[in-house]
Order: sequence, then C-alpha cells, then structure tokens
Amino acid sequence: MADLRALFSSNDPVGASEAFTNRQNQWRFVATAIEEHLRHIAAPGFDVEDLEAPRNNVTVFHGVGGIGKSTLLRKIEAALTDAEQRPVQWGEPAWAGERLLPVRIDLARSASNGADFERVLLTIRLALAARVGRPLPSFDLALRRYWDTRHPGEPLEEYVRRTGLAAKFGQMLPQQVQGAVSEAVSALQLPGLVGSAAGQVASALITALRERRERARALAGCARTADLLEIEPDLEALSYYPHLLAWEISRLPAKHSVVPVILLDTFEDTGDRHRDTERLLQRLVWLMPNAFFVVSGRNRLPWANPALQGQLDYTGPAAWPGLDTQQPAWAAGQSGARQHLIGDLSPRDCDDHLARRLTRDGQPLISPEIREVITQRSHGLPLHLDLAVSRYLEIRRTGRTPVPSDFDHTFPALIARTLSDLTTDERHVLRSASLLDAWDLDLATQAAGLPHQSAARRLIERPMISEDPHATWPYHLHAAIRTALRTAGDHTEDQWTPADWHQAAVRALAALGQQWHDAGALIPSRTLLVACLRQGLRLARDHRLDDLAWLTDAAYAYTDDSVWEPIAPPTQPPAPDAPRQPEPDTPADALAELLAAIARRQHEHRERTAERLTAVLDTGLLSTQLAELALYYRAKAHKDIGLTDTALDGMRQVADAGGRLAPRARRGLANLARISGDFATALTAVPTLGWEGRHHRVLGHIRWPHGDFDGAVAAYKAARLEAEQHDAPGERAIAQTHIALVTAFADPARADDELSLAHQLLDQLDQRATTLLAHVIALVRDAGTDHDATGRAAILRTEIDVAGLTWLTPLLETSLAFHHSVRGEQDSLTAAIDRLRAATATGDFAYYVHIAAAMGDLPQPDGHAIQWLDEEPTVRARWRSLVTARQHGLGY
Repeated sequence: MADLRALFSSNDPVGASEAFTNRQNQWRFVATAIEEHLRHIAAPGFDVEDLEAPRNNVTVFHGVGGIGKSTLLRKIEAALTDAEQRPVQWGEPAWAGERLLPVRIDLARSASNGADFERVLLTIRLALAARVGRPLPSFDLALRRYWDTRHPGEPLEEYVRRTGLAAKFGQMLPQQVQGAVSEAVSALQLPGLVGSAAGQVASALITALRERRERARALAGCARTADLLEIEPDLEALSYYPHLLAWEISRLPAKHSVVPVILLDTFEDTGDRHRDTERLLQRLVWLMPNAFFVVSGRNRLPWANPALQGQLDYTGPAAWPGLDTQQPAWAAGQSGARQHLIGDLSPRDCDDHLARRLTRDGQPLISPEIREVITQRSHGLPLHLDLAVSRYLEIRRTGRTPVPSDFDHTFPALIARTLSDLTTDERHVLRSASLLDAWDLDLATQAAGLPHQSAARRLIERPMISEDPHATWPYHLHAAIRTALRTAGDHTEDQWTPADWHQAAVRALAALGQQWHDAGALIPSRTLLVACLRQGLRLARDHRLDDLAWLTDAAYAYTDDSVWEPIAPPTQPPAPDAPRQPEPDTPADALAELLAAIARRQHEHRERTAERLTAVLDTGLLSTQLAELALYYRAKAHKDIGLTDTALDGMRQVADAGGRLAPRARRGLANLARISGDFATALTAVPTLGWEGRHHRVLGHIRWPHGDFDGAVAAYKAARLEAEQHDAPGERAIAQTHIALVTAFADPARADDELSLAHQLLDQLDQRATTLLAHVIALVRDAGTDHDATGRAAILRTEIDVAGLTWLTPLLETSLAFHHSVRGEQDSLTAAIDRLRAATATGDFAYYVHIAAAMGDLPQPDGHAIQWLDEEPTVRARWRSLVTARQHGLGY
C-alpha cells in the first residue's frame, strides 16, 4: 500500500510502502487454528445449532499499541484473499484451496464513524452477499424486518452507499434481502403481499413454522427461526440473528459454501471500556460456531474468566477453553492456548523494515547508521519505527540531510498511545512503575503512593507489561514505552511535574528498602539484596536523592558475604582518545563507585582498586560509615600488593574508629602481624575477633605454617560451620579452600575431595583470589608427580601478577619448592628458594623461605627472624616429614 505521507512529503518523492516484517510465527499460529477449525466443523458430530458446546472458533493477538497488530491482520486478510499476496516465507497452509471468506472489520474506525454492532453484522452479510451471490432467507427476512422497524424511511441500499460499504462489497445485499422476502412470499403462497411488507411476511412465516408446514421449514428450518422473528426487532434481537446466519451458511450448496474468517481489529475500543458492546460481539462469536474469528487488541480476551459472569453471556474456561490463560497450553482444547502475545521485532527485522520502508531507485534511503540508532531506540516496537520514518521525512522536507543524532529521540505519540485507554489511577501507577527496572504489585503500589493494589493489578493485565514469574520482581514495562514516559512530556491533563517525579522516586526508594528489611526479618535473601541495591542506587543517582537511607545498611550487607555480584555495569578501561568519565557528584554516585570498585577488584589489579577507592574518598561525598568501608577495602588492596605499612595504617584507622568494620580491621591487623612473622601477636588477637573478625580462619592461618595440620583443619572446619550457620556462602568457600590447602600438603588423596568441594562452592561466586589459591593448591596436591608442575606454575605466576595478588606468589613458589624437594631436584629447589627470597625481600611472608629450606633439608636461612609459636626445629621437622612421606607414597 502506498504511503501518501511519504509521497507528498517533498518535491523529490521517494519510493515508499507499508513495509511488513515476516511475523511467520503469528501466521503459523493462525494457519494451524484455521486448519483445526475446518476439521472441527467437518466432523460428523458438529451441529451449528448446538448452543452448549465449548467454543474454540476464536484466536487472539494482543500487544502494546503500535506493535503491528493491525498490519498483521491486514496481511492475513490479503493472504486469505489471494494466495499470491501471501509471503513466500509463510509457506502454503494445509487447508489451501478451501473456500475461506476473510472479512476484516476495524472496530476503531467503525466507532469513529458512529457505527456499532449493526455495522459489524452488515459488513459480514455484505461480504457473504458478494461471495455467495444468493439470499440467506431466514436471516435476510429477520434483517429486513429489523431494518424497516429501526430505520423507517432509510432504505438499506442508501445506508450501504452512505457508509462506504458499497465501495468494498457492492450493492448486492439489498437485492438479496428483497429476494429472500420474495422467496418467502412464493414459498408460502402469499401473492397478495409486496416486498415492502416484511413484517407481514415474517408473521406468515412464523405461523407456517408453528404449523410445521414443509415448505416453510425447507425455506427457514432453523429451530429458533420462529422465536427470533416473533420477538420485538430491537438491537438485542439483532444480536441473536447471527444464529440464523450461521444456520444459513451451514446449508449452502457445495458450489456456494464458504467458511467466514472474521478479523476484528482494535478490539480494545469496544472490549474493556464498553461491556455492552462487547457482549454483543461475544454473542456474535458464540452464535456462529462455523465461522472463525481472529481478534486483535491491546489486551488479552478475558472471556474465560469466571469473574465476568453476569457482564457477558458466556464466560469461564469451560465455555472458552482456548482463551483460558491460567491453564497450560495442552489443556486448552486441540489447539492449545488461543491467546498470542505479539512480541517486539528483532534487531534484524527492525533494520529490514526501515530499509524497505523508504527507497530510491530500489535502494534504502535511510542509511545503515541511522537505521542502527532507530533500531536501538525502538526496542523492537514497530510504532517507534514508523514514527522515526515520519521524523526522517520531516527533516528531509526542510532541505537538511538527516543524521544519526536526529533519531536519538523519544516520541510523545508513544505515550499518547500508551495512556489513551488507562484510568487516572492506572496512569499514576504506570508512571511510578516506569522508575523501576522491575516490580511486583506491592512495590508498584507503594511507589505510586496508593492505598490499594487494584490499579496495579489492572495494569499488569496490559500487554505493555511483561511478566517473568521466576524473577525477583515479576513485572517490567516495555523498554521503549518506559523510555518515552521518562524522557518526553505526555501532554495529558494529569502530566507529572519534575517535583512529582522526584516524590515518586523517593517513594520508590523507600518501598525498595522496606521490601529488603521485611524480607531480611524473615529469611535474608542475597538475591533480593542485590536487586534492591541495583535499583535503589540508580534511583538515588538519577533523581539526586541525598538521603541514602537504607542503602548504607545494604552496602554493608553486600560486603558481608564475599560473593561480589556486579552492582553496576563493569568499568571498561577508557580508550586513549575517549572523554574523561565524569567524577561522582552525588552521594549515590559515590556509593555506586565504592561498591563497583570493591566488586571489580576480583577482575582488576589491586593497585587499580586502591586508586579507585582513594578517588572516591577524595570526593568527600561518602558518609562516615561508608568512608570506613572504603578505608578498609583500600587497606586490603594495599596488603595484597605488598604495601604493608600503608595497609597497617589503614587497618588501624578503621579499628580505632570502633565502627561496624572494627572486627574485620582487627583481623587485618592480626593477619599483617602473621605475614610479618609475628605469630605470637597474631595469636593473641584471635580471642578478640569473634565471627565478624573470622576468628577461626585467622587461627587456621596461624596453625598451618607451623605444620600443625590437624589444628589447622579443625580451625578451618569450625570457620566453615560458622559460615554455614550465618548463611555466608563466600566465607564458607574461603574456609573450604583452606581445608583443601592443608590436606593437599598432608593427605593428597583426601585433597581431591576437598578441592572438588571448594571448586563447587566457588563456581557459584566471584572470588578471583580464592579461585587462584585453589589452582595453587592443585600444584601442592600434585607435588612430586609428572603433572607439569613448572608449566602450570608459570601460567599461574602470570595470572597472579595480572591480578595484583602478590601475597599468593610466595605460596606458589613454596609449592614448587615442595615439588622439587620430593623429586630431589636440588638445582630447581635452589632456584625456587631464590625466587622466594626475592618475593619476600621486605620481610612479608619470609616464613615461607624457612619452610622451603626445611622441605629440602637445607640449613636455616639467614635474614628475617620468625617468631614461631613452637620451637623452630620442631617446625622444620614437621615440614621435612611431609616430603619424606610424599616420597614414600610415590615410590621414590
């Protein structure tokens, strides 16, 4: 179909057409349903007069405004009318060759022209008149009687001409209706009556039918004809006449037989808002079981909902099994569910649509760069594509060549289409929910500040709302509509001001916090915590909310478990010529950067982590509690990269402050003492640490360097149990990995199981340092074997350097010293000890050099003295015995 807007857009017209994307799945949905309908009505037991059998003669396409429902129905109509107009990709249906009669009725256009159910029924009858070419006596006589009564002085042919229906269907209907009257006069032998006396003819026919006259029953033998002709011919009676029409269609001779396929477009204009009109249309569908109906609208057809009983004649899943969306597809009759959501177009379909929409000399007029921008902004919504085409034409008409930036744009028309059929409360909830990435009924209602959920409940039935029942919050708004609501004025009477949006953001943030607190009081949920943090941080940032309220508590809870899910999109290193990223300028920005830096340390060099944390501290935007969080993790980063003095200073600041992280900071001080070789000071601190300071794990770190493997395993097991009791999966994985470390030295056979469990726990987390530790442990387990220890160690050495985890390097070299000691490779052992000396030159982890020397039965090294808890000869003997035990086990 030609696009006249494009044709008249300038003096230099371009080729334009109504481009149609494939929609192959939707065609298959219709074709399958029609095939099953044809089988059903051809079955021996089918009875067109049966008013009790369930109906599966309707299928529904629903979706947001502008998704392409009307275009789809026009294409289906064309494909059913002429096979040559069917897209090749759709293929030939199984019922090809059947006499189908497609009739598309735009209910919105009808309503705008002041038409109603009369027009719908007349349109169907006109289509039959054009195709069948003969009277349908019982229906036509009833129609004529109705028309003469309700429209006195207006001939039917004049109405058909005036409404434009004659242009599509011709003027055959008035003659056929008159032919039906004449046929009745002849059959009943009523020569004294003229064609205009339809009422008298009807009365005579009623009498003849009551008397069971054979010629009358041959003319109009439907069991309910007499009753329908007898009642007052008003609109209510007219709505039952389709029963007569269905009966007449069923008795057509083979050469005239047809199966109507009636396409009711824009059903929302009569459905949700006007149950009176919807009741008439539903009656039409029910009373014509031999016709197939395709309905399109913004919302699902709710006829299977028992709650509508009393508002509509036929309700419930037993009446409309194919419309029952509460049942699985296999339970909805032969065809499965008959309600089909029209989804968004894929990026490829969007680009194809835009490329074919406007052309010049057979080539796309819209450049690939512009098409890419439009596609990204559309989120697959066809209406956005068409509005972008209109914008392209408008810009072109000014004499300027459109550029991609012209289409980084939101269209108010999207909002108008979205809000047009919502109530005031529904619009209020919709705007509030647009602030959220996802939500449930409680969250949307609280964000809207309403005292009841009814508006939110009605809103989730709209096709603009998608549902994922397995998500933390099941509902989310179509991305294109959400963007339009947030970035363009909607020009409605109740349009929100900036203050309204700000207040809604405050309510939404409070609602998120309330959900998190309420859930935590019952069963803490890590998934909910992270989801609330992500949405809360974005709300606070986008709307510049200074009061971070519950976000501070949530930030601490996030760091407690050592899981490290991303809270914000990963930070990519900027390109050399890229503009500098803006510094945080709100407390929410600073908190988001703080959490991102802490989480990203699993994927960045710890030096980069320290730099990011220093930068966010320097902004001065963090509260005292959040600044403490930044100081603590910066100190940890400094410890990891070997800046021990700086790490000590940071840990002391946090411990002296006495805040939430003081126990962790005291643990850090204890670990730093142990790292320097002062095991006594570290041990003295253990009783002061408690669970928050991970006391059992710190004790394990002290015990295993002494070769006290039983004591170390007991400590780590206690740490793992305590982590399980506190539902801390990150800490549990760390404790289990250290159990694997100790057993890898002492019992390599058992280490297989312990290491396997460690990997199982780590696979669910994002702990880079602990994962690398597990790889080092595998080397310890394999010490003395032919499993390429040196090659694997070289790879690990690189990974450790890239991560900035210098504390792992001494353990890696110690694992190699163990391997070479078991194999008696003195030169390689000496090289490993030399590397160890270099890695521990500052004095940190110098005890590893003593352990390596003991493994190789070498003299006690000079240099840094170690304050062992046990006598040094005892410690040396324990480590040497590990080597001899391993040699014995491997048969050396």
